[in-house]
Amino acid sequence: MNFRSSPPFASLGCIISINSYISIDFMQKILIIEDDKFLRELIVRKLSQENFDVVEAIDGEDGIKKVKETIPDLLLLDLILPGIDGFEVLSKIKEEPATASIPVIILSNLGQREDIERGLKLGAVDYLVKAHFTPNEIIEKVKANLK
Repeated sequence: MNFRSSPPFASLGCIISINSYISIDFMQKILIIEDDKFLRELIVRKLSQENFDVVEAIDGEDGIKKVKETIPDLLLLDLILPGIDGFEVLSKIKEEPATASIPVIILSNLGQREDIERGLKLGAVDYLVKAHFTPNEIIEKVKANLK
């Protein structure tokens, strides 16, 4: 290999070090669909500190769009959202072959048995009631579901 040649990305008008390229390539992508700004930003910060690539959506419609665009490794999904609710988002994601295998963790204030059963029946891999989990515990659940 000629080390004096142009970097492989130079023709694209950018220079990326090999280390940066590799680390970006292997970061796991998490999409969080959550309308509560404080909680969303807190979880995004925690996930970023754990070297996850985090994508955010604040409502169901934007969430469905971003799932299709980014194909995340895992989705954290609130149920009570403006417009399309989380149950509908989950249904739509699981109907699409390209997104059906994405693990979904529901993160909601809805803690009734019927809601939990419905979420799991629609295809969620886990259901967390917000009041029962700390942000660090949520991150541990994300890691456990990515193994």
